[in-house]
Amino acid sequence: MTAADTRRFLAEEIRVTANIRSPRLIDAIATIPRDRFLPPGPWLIRGVADMGGGPRQTDDADPRHVHHDVAVAIDPARDLYNGQPSLIAGWLEAAGVAEGQRVIHIGCGTGYFTAWIAHVVGPAGSVHAMDVDPDLASRARANLADRPWVTVVQGNGTTALPPGADVVIVHAGATHVLDVWLDTLNDGGRLLLPLTMAAPGMPANIGKGPMLLVTRHGAEWRARCFSIVAIYSLKDARDETLGAELAKMLMSGAWMRVTRLRRDAHERGDTCVLHGRTTCLSGDAAKEMGQ
Repeated sequence: MTAADTRRFLAEEIRVTANIRSPRLIDAIATIPRDRFLPPGPWLIRGVADMGGGPRQTDDADPRHVHHDVAVAIDPARDLYNGQPSLIAGWLEAAGVAEGQRVIHIGCGTGYFTAWIAHVVGPAGSVHAMDVDPDLASRARANLADRPWVTVVQGNGTTALPPGADVVIVHAGATHVLDVWLDTLNDGGRLLLPLTMAAPGMPANIGKGPMLLVTRHGAEWRARCFSIVAIYSLKDARDETLGAELAKMLMSGAWMRVTRLRRDAHERGDTCVLHGRTTCLSGDAAKEMGQ
């Protein structure tokens, strides 16, 4: 079996197990060589069997080893991994990334999943990618140089974003939604990010929490939380007071009641699930009252 064979097998497996409906996304998984976006092999990998323990090393540097549904270390000393493909595919599916769209990808790493996004949107769309780490941003820029509709810059994604985005994907954990992410969205645009708290027993730079999807409908913002992830933290989007509120939200199950995001000034009320300074994740009053 060749590396191309394993890529296509991985794509078909993810199509079924993660319920991916986008043919362009499946084609991206099947055709983009993951090993070109990774350090030289052998590689340290983490799969389901490795949860709670350390990574294991592949037998050799055969690219077939990384075309599986595992996370692969980019910098193990910093717990920095290229994530589990089925997880990221599910994010892109949930965000509705499609051909011709304008996407902002914050936390692009070395660019592998940015390459997926670029493949999906195609030359008719655009991708503005960034990473706070200068070395990672430089590597991503080189890795994506053959896709002129992709721009890669060094930055933390919390200021000065280009306007008119259809999708903003924050590929790192935040404790709250930033106004700058919402302000760039077109009507109908989507924001996808992990809402994470510091978790006992986990490295300080790794947080845990639900994925949040926010969709703009004119002046209204619909929202829902789904799944629970552990991911590298976006250090410039952390408020650990809200992190403590996130912990309560997780423990109580309130994260499953989120239906909208409010940007208007208001006092904390019964429908507020995560009440921040400029944004509030809220649930319907009937759901909050169990009606």
